[in-house]
Amino acid sequence: MPRNRAGAGRERRLPAFTEELTGTLGVHAQYVLHGNIRDVHLVRHDTAPGGGDRRSPDRAHSLTEVLWNALRPEGYEALVRYNVLDGFSVVTGTAADEVRELLSASGGNGPAPSPGPGTAGRGAEGSGPQPGVERLLHSIVTGWRHHRPRGGPSRPGDARLPLSPRQDPYRVVLLIDYAARIPTDVSRLSDPERDFFLGCLKLAEEARPLPAPDGGRRLFNPLIWLVEGERDLPSWLVAGSERIRTIGIPLPDLGSRQRMARLLAADHRACAEAGATEPGAAPEGPAPVRLTKRPTADASTARTSAADALAAHPSTAAALTDDTSTADAFAVDAFARSTAGLTLRAMRESSRMALDRGLPFSAMRDAVRVYQLGVEDNPWQRGSVREQIRKGESYIRGRVKGQEKAVAKTLDILKRAALGLSGAQASHSGSRPRGVLFFAGPTGTGKTELAKSVATVLFGTEDACLRFDMSEFSAAHSVDRLVGAPPGYVGYEAGGELTTAVRNDPFRVVLFDEIDKADRGVLDKFLQVLEDGRLTDGQGVTTYFSECVLIFTSNLGVRGGGPAGGTGRVARPGMPYEELEEVVLGNVKHHFVEEIGRPELMNRLGGNVVVFDYIADQVAAEIFDVQIRNIQRVLRDEQGVLLRLTEEARHTLSARCTADTDNGGRGIGMLLETLLINPLARELFDRETLYGTEVTVVDVRVGPDGAPALALRVAPLDGTPGDHR
Repeated sequence: MPRNRAGAGRERRLPAFTEELTGTLGVHAQYVLHGNIRDVHLVRHDTAPGGGDRRSPDRAHSLTEVLWNALRPEGYEALVRYNVLDGFSVVTGTAADEVRELLSASGGNGPAPSPGPGTAGRGAEGSGPQPGVERLLHSIVTGWRHHRPRGGPSRPGDARLPLSPRQDPYRVVLLIDYAARIPTDVSRLSDPERDFFLGCLKLAEEARPLPAPDGGRRLFNPLIWLVEGERDLPSWLVAGSERIRTIGIPLPDLGSRQRMARLLAADHRACAEAGATEPGAAPEGPAPVRLTKRPTADASTARTSAADALAAHPSTAAALTDDTSTADAFAVDAFARSTAGLTLRAMRESSRMALDRGLPFSAMRDAVRVYQLGVEDNPWQRGSVREQIRKGESYIRGRVKGQEKAVAKTLDILKRAALGLSGAQASHSGSRPRGVLFFAGPTGTGKTELAKSVATVLFGTEDACLRFDMSEFSAAHSVDRLVGAPPGYVGYEAGGELTTAVRNDPFRVVLFDEIDKADRGVLDKFLQVLEDGRLTDGQGVTTYFSECVLIFTSNLGVRGGGPAGGTGRVARPGMPYEELEEVVLGNVKHHFVEEIGRPELMNRLGGNVVVFDYIADQVAAEIFDVQIRNIQRVLRDEQGVLLRLTEEARHTLSARCTADTDNGGRGIGMLLETLLINPLARELFDRETLYGTEVTVVDVRVGPDGAPALALRVAPLDGTPGDHR
C-alpha cells in the first residue's frame, strides 16, 4: 500500500503526528493522542493527479478525517468511534456494513435502549463503561477473528444482501473519544473504572499484529484514546506498557496559521462576493469522513459557502494562495501573527465573526481581539485615551510628589501603550500587554500611588487598579491562588484570582506590589504573561492580558544584597538621582540574575524599570500638608467636626513627622497617626456631642514616657462646619 511520508524535497500532505502514528502501527497497539485534539488540521490536496509544478491547495479537516486519511492507505477497512454517552458507532470504511453488523450483533452499535443519558456507555452505577464494552474492545482489537457476520439479513424487513463469511480478520481502527470523561476522578478511580483501565492495559499487552489481506505489513488494530492532556488517563495506563504510545498534537505554528489565514482570506473574499456570511469548513463531530481531492458533486447545492464561491471563482483562490497582493499578504500575515496560541478552529471562528459583523479581512485582528476578550469596545482605540493621558499629566504630578523623572518615564510608556507601540521593535509583538512598568526605589515614595493614578487616568477610576500584595504569595503553593488549582486539588472549581478578574474586565491596571517577596514559581508565571500576554488557568481556560497595563513594585536596590554581596543600605537620601538610578538598576538586575536565577524575567522587563528617588525636605513638607488636609476632611465628613491647628502645633508636628524621610510619605503618615490621630481620638471618644464643634489643636507635647499628648480647645460652631482654610 502507498505510504504518506514526507521525503526530502516533498511537501507534507498530512500533519506530522499522523506520520508518527502510521509509522509505528506495527509495534504499538494503543495510542494516546493528547493536546490540540478538537482543532481542525490542514491537508494539502493534489489538484493535478499526474503531478506538476502547481502548489497543492490547503483544506481544513477534523482530526477524525485526518486520521482516517492517514490510516486508510495502510489497509484499514473501518473506523469506529466510541464515547460513554453514545456508545459505539461506525464512522466510515469499505467494511462499514460488516463491522456495523458485528457491533449490532454484540449490542454495541449505537445507544442502548435504556432510559437516561449516558446509558449507552456507562454501567448501571454510572461509574466506568458498561461491562460489555471490554468484550467489544477485545473483538475490535482481534478483528473479530473468532466471529463472523450472520449469513442472513440483520433484521426483519432488511433488504440488504446477506453478508459473506470471511476468514481474514477485519482491519479496524477504534477512536475512544472524550476519554477523559470515562473516569469520574482520575486520581481516585472507582473499582469498575480501575477494572476497565486494567483490562485495557492487559489488552494492549495481549494484542497481536494482524496480517493484511494482500500480504502487506502486519499491523495492530489500534485503540486511539483522545484526551486533552496526558494526565487525563491513569498514569499507570499511559506509562505502564511499551505497547501504548503517547503522541502530542501541538497548537499550530506560525507556518500553519499563515496557511490557514490564506485559506480564510480566499473564503472571506468569496463570501463577500457571494453575499454569504458562513465560511466553508470541514464537517465537525460524527459527520461521515470524506477526504477527496475535489468537492463532491452535490456540495455546490448543499449551502452557500466560501467553498462554493471558490469553485465558481478559482482564480480568486489561486491569486490569494500563490500570487497574493502586497496588501493581502500583509493582512494574511497580521492575522496569522495575531492568533499566536490560538487554534486553527479559533481562526475560522474569528473569520466567521468578521463576516457576521461586516468587517473586511484587513480588520481580522479586531475580530481576533473580540474572539479572545469577548468585548467589542476597545478603550485603547478611542481618541479619548490620548486626551486623557494628555490631561492626566498634571493630575499625576499633583498626586505623586517629588518624582518628576519617574513620572515622566511612566508617561512615556503610557503614550507608547496608547499608540500600540509596546514591543514594536520586535519582529512580532504578539499579544503582549499594552504596557509593563517596574517601579523600584525607596519605600513610601509613591510607587503604589502612581499605579493607582495611572488607572484613574487611563480608565477613569481607581477601581480599575487590580492590586495583589505579593507578600501573600511567598509560599510555593500560592501560585494556585493566581491561576487556579490543578484538577483534584482544593480550589479547582474556584479558578484563579488573577485570571478570573482579568477575564471579567480585560481593560485594567494590574498591580503586583512588592514583587520581590513572591515565590519563584509565581515569578515563572509572569514570564509567559510578559512574553505572550496570556495565562492558562488550572481549568484550561486561557486569559489574555493584551489590553492590560502591568505594574510591578519593589524596594530592591535600596536595602538588601548588592553586586558586592553586602546586606546594608546601598542607596541613601541625598544621593544624586543619576547615581541612585544606577545603583538601584544594578541591584535589581543582581537580584533577578544572581540571587533567584531568573535572568529571563529581567530581560523581559527591559527598559521599563522606573526608579523612584528619596523625597526631599520640601516634598516631605508638601506631603505633610496633604495628609493634614485629609485628616481634616475625614473628621468633617464623618463626625461633623472642624479641625484646626495653631501655627505652633502645626510647626511642632511638621518638624517631628518630617525629621526622617527614609520611609517616605508612608513614614510621615505613621508619625501623624502616632502624634496626632491617636491622642485626638482618645480626647474626642468620650465626648457625647461632636457634630457641630470646632476642635483646635493648640499644642503637641511628648511626655517623658514617649506618649504624645494634645492641648485642645473645643467650641461649638454657629453653623455646619465648612471647608477649613
